[in-house]
Amino acid sequence: MQETGQINGNLAVAEKQPRVIVIEAREKKQDVKLRVAVYARVSTDSADQLNSFTAQNHYYTELIASKENWTMVDIYADCGVTGTSVEKRSDFQRLVTDCRKGLIDRVLCKSISRFARNTAECLETIRELKALGIGVNFEKERIDTSQMSGEMLTALFASMAQAESESISGNMRWSYRERMLSGTYIPASMPFGYELRNGKIEIQPEQAVIVKWIFQEYLGGSNPEEIAEKLSRNQIPGKTGNAAWTSRAIRYIITNERYTGNSIWQKYYTTDSLPFRKVQNHGERESYYAEGTHEAIISDADFNAANKLMQERAAKSGHSEMKSSIFQKKITCGVCGSRFRRKEIRGRNYWVCVGHDKKQTDCPTTQIPESEIRAAFLRLYYKLRHQGTGILAQLLTNLHTIRSHRMLWSTDIIELNKRISNITSQNQLLAVLKQQGSVDPDIFISRSNELAEQLRTAKQEKERLLKAESDEMIPRTQDLLEIIEAGPDILDEFDGELFGELVDRIIVESNERLRFQLKNGLELAEYIEKTVR
Repeated sequence: MQETGQINGNLAVAEKQPRVIVIEAREKKQDVKLRVAVYARVSTDSADQLNSFTAQNHYYTELIASKENWTMVDIYADCGVTGTSVEKRSDFQRLVTDCRKGLIDRVLCKSISRFARNTAECLETIRELKALGIGVNFEKERIDTSQMSGEMLTALFASMAQAESESISGNMRWSYRERMLSGTYIPASMPFGYELRNGKIEIQPEQAVIVKWIFQEYLGGSNPEEIAEKLSRNQIPGKTGNAAWTSRAIRYIITNERYTGNSIWQKYYTTDSLPFRKVQNHGERESYYAEGTHEAIISDADFNAANKLMQERAAKSGHSEMKSSIFQKKITCGVCGSRFRRKEIRGRNYWVCVGHDKKQTDCPTTQIPESEIRAAFLRLYYKLRHQGTGILAQLLTNLHTIRSHRMLWSTDIIELNKRISNITSQNQLLAVLKQQGSVDPDIFISRSNELAEQLRTAKQEKERLLKAESDEMIPRTQDLLEIIEAGPDILDEFDGELFGELVDRIIVESNERLRFQLKNGLELAEYIEKTVR
């Protein structure tokens, strides 16, 4: 028992807590200033909203200037754009990019609804900035995301903002529907040939001449491909100002009832939940037909005649106005590299490998019925329409991310940003000196013009570099997405025009498998289902 007590006593001594001396943290340098940025946004271009926008800029400029240990980085401002998606806000993207570069310590924003109205995007951005050591201060909600509890509150307020956005969107849809029913609806965009003037739809004379010419050419026997080729060759500008016409654009003009002075509204509708997407109305929502909404460019007789002709041509060519040689120069052999050419054998159309046709021992690929190639495309389209849009959307996101990262470390772009910032600072200083009467008016005008020219040159150079760095796959993928989303759910028959817009070429890997190369370079394989011959 005595030994036991001694052992317990020793253990008690051993269990005594070690002496801890606290080493005080070094005092932070007082001359290190916090680099503060401001993000401001208004959702419309109205005078009231623009005044609010200006007020935000003045308020935050004075606020930051009043803090001795704060220094202004920049005011990032988006005006007249939607807050439901960050992709449409260029200055928001610039803010995030500068945060990634380590140029910002804190971000100020009036409210969460000004920062984001989509919970997922809001939290994703805040978490990224938080990981970079950057806090976001929301004045209205009194939230600082650098505090651990801030992110939980941000999720709550972002959810409220998202619900508010959906409510506003619902109210707007109701307003549009009521105006459509009353016949007072004015669409935001006009087709080629028209423009909005003082809230009224009016004819754009120069474009109207082209519209009339298109109908004349079509009724005279030309097809959409030939008309588009003539317009492009003669450098006739389209709706966007570019002289790059497509057969789809011609078909859109010929089938658009607005050229008769009448309107069908809600051909497209916006989805109910975030992120909002515009999709083609295949009968899921009501549509509205209104007569005499504006002045006509084309008579009813010519419009009806052109559309009847289009239906007749479609019926004769398997729902397509493309020539029978739609696959001409589009099919190559994956085995020997030769092109395929078309042959008619006993009333059926086949595509034959030129290498095999010349010498069968050089290539094992035998002839393929055109009907099987068409059927393979129909299956490919169905997969793209019902399963591929998500994949293409993710691909588009990845491409944007890769491009952003590449641009982030581009030394040329960084230097140009510095030059633009320096010129802007000089311009601001010059304006202050003029207000104080410290600079001669003639010198002010001369120097101001010089700085304006330098700024213009720097911005043009930056734009040139951005275009040079841009990946062609991004716009092509976007085009593919829009074409697929606007297309029918199911293709009952082969559509040559749709094939031409989606597929760049077909590689025949074997008589059992084709590989379709899409317009953005993506390749998808499709097996040939043998039919009874």
